[in-house]
Amino acid sequence: MNSPSISTGNILVVDDDADIRELIMEQLQREAYSVRTASSVQETREQLSIMPAHVVVLDLNLPDGDGLMLCRELRSEGFADAIIMVTARDSAIDRVLGLELGADDYLTKPFEPRELTARIRNLFRRMSVVDNNRPRNVRYAIFGPWRLDLLQRRLVTIDDRLVMLSSSEFRLLNRFIEAPKQVLSREMLLPERAATVAFDRSIDLQVSRLRQKLASEPEGDELIVTVRSEGYLFAADVAFE
Repeated sequence: MNSPSISTGNILVVDDDADIRELIMEQLQREAYSVRTASSVQETREQLSIMPAHVVVLDLNLPDGDGLMLCRELRSEGFADAIIMVTARDSAIDRVLGLELGADDYLTKPFEPRELTARIRNLFRRMSVVDNNRPRNVRYAIFGPWRLDLLQRRLVTIDDRLVMLSSSEFRLLNRFIEAPKQVLSREMLLPERAATVAFDRSIDLQVSRLRQKLASEPEGDELIVTVRSEGYLFAADVAFE
């Protein structure tokens, strides 16, 4: 299986509506992205087996399965690149569930194609930072008393005790290890989200939960530092292997 370079912007668009697939593909190709399409769960898996995708634009209503379950399965199988869910389901419960199951972003139909393009561009910007700061083909991030499995999305102690992370906690921790010893604002931690009072509270709650899990090991409580009026800082050195 060949691994495409981030510079080529490899995107897989999954939707059972041919018109929507065509519309999204044309918009993204105008931005010079390399775009493939799929109309079902089976076609999605076939496409990913041929070549990985940096971003999967995933509709939830597919003829042979549910996009939410496909997202969860891909994450459990080690798919570590970005997933944007695109759906007509607009309830808060669906959005939260999608993010918890591993989506990086969630866009409700109908939407302006340029908004999708902007969100994809933002995800690629974040991935470029990771690509520049991380050695290639790494599996683990090591920091303090912890080892984070970047493929299986598992947090493990040095004596192999597994600590479960939600998808949102994994994304947050992954963002911290992308930029250790740098102050990150709430918007920088999850830049695809709008900055609102509710957003700030949500980030603070997620950081608090993640901090509690890291603090279950000696010295783990010192990893995430609050910087008043600015954001948070990940205080550990990070090594990759």
